[in-house]
Amino acid sequence: MAAVWLSAPGRLVLDAIIASMAGIGLLLSFILGRRAMRRRYFHRRDERVFALRQNWEAILSGAVPAANWRKEPLDSEIVEEMLLDDIEAAHMAGLSGEAARLLNVLRSSGLLATRLHEATAYEGWRRRRALVALGRTRAPEAVPMLARALEDPELETRVAAVRGLGGTGLPEAAIEMLDRVAGRGLSTPGLTLQNSLLECCQGCPEILRAYLDQPEGRSREMMARVLGELATPAMEEDILLLAADPLPEVRASAARALGVARPASAVELLSDLVKDREWFVRLRAVVAVGTIEDARVIPILIEALCDENRFVRLRAAGALARMGPRLEQIVSKVIETHDRFALHAIISEIERAGGVARLFSAISDPSRREDATAALMQALRAGQEQVRSAARAEGKPVVVPKSGKGNS
Repeated sequence: MAAVWLSAPGRLVLDAIIASMAGIGLLLSFILGRRAMRRRYFHRRDERVFALRQNWEAILSGAVPAANWRKEPLDSEIVEEMLLDDIEAAHMAGLSGEAARLLNVLRSSGLLATRLHEATAYEGWRRRRALVALGRTRAPEAVPMLARALEDPELETRVAAVRGLGGTGLPEAAIEMLDRVAGRGLSTPGLTLQNSLLECCQGCPEILRAYLDQPEGRSREMMARVLGELATPAMEEDILLLAADPLPEVRASAARALGVARPASAVELLSDLVKDREWFVRLRAVVAVGTIEDARVIPILIEALCDENRFVRLRAAGALARMGPRLEQIVSKVIETHDRFALHAIISEIERAGGVARLFSAISDPSRREDATAALMQALRAGQEQVRSAARAEGKPVVVPKSGKGNS
């Protein structure tokens, strides 16, 4: 056996086994050593977070000089993260004064200047990290630096700049992005840009008005979606132009804008969009109509209930089923359409919304008895087993009328 291992092939196999065992040992040593180092790092970090949080008010007030914690890289990193988290929390809570105080600490300690320098001097992931951090500061002086990064040749850097501008939530940041979208275009993922514009235009959606006529194609669709989320009644003329746009996605966004802004002409405009040739435009219009509490929308929704698209019918049925006091009249009008799919859709949604009990209670009201009885009988004829179970649970006999709407 020893002779076998001493031969040339045997030595080669033995050397390979020893090398593989050594490699495995080194790999295990690296993994265990890395885990030990990370465990030690996070333990030390937790200790420093606790110590800094204990002196947090003193750090903010300046009683603890910034030089005391700035000389330690870990402490400086922790304080910056805590400041950024508190700034975001203050803005979400509407505490503008507290947010301004925290931003002043970032300025006076030099942390903001450090991030501005990193966004200029570095490349790659360090620059992208600095750009995102600058956005979280919500500092106006960060906007020009972030805007310059929009011209970077690397896509990831441009995305980080867009995210940073959106994080500021400032109208000036929205103008920087919109200028590039309307001009040479901004080559970034559309959803990232849309979310950033939503963040920056929340307080003043009127910024979008000057840019709506300039971009084409996907950029115009994206800006229309932003307007659809933030529209106000004062933007009625702009919404009217979008509702007549040749791009179906823009018309769909106009329908959403009408549901959000609800200008005086909302019902009339939505009644036209409900008849659009594109099904998703009709769907958005029906969703918007369903948010308007007005008796004028009932005929529009009943018409949509007979739509050829199933999703449009279901949305219309859901909106009609929520109009509790008018359920019996609605069902009667649906019966008059002689559309079996429309009748099934409305009855299913009424049962799902708990409207069957209201129809039963309406039977005891002489002024509503005929319509309510007709609605319930049509539900039974439509083969709704759930409605039959509800009738048995109520313990109320439902008599089939021999004439009138009950037999329609």
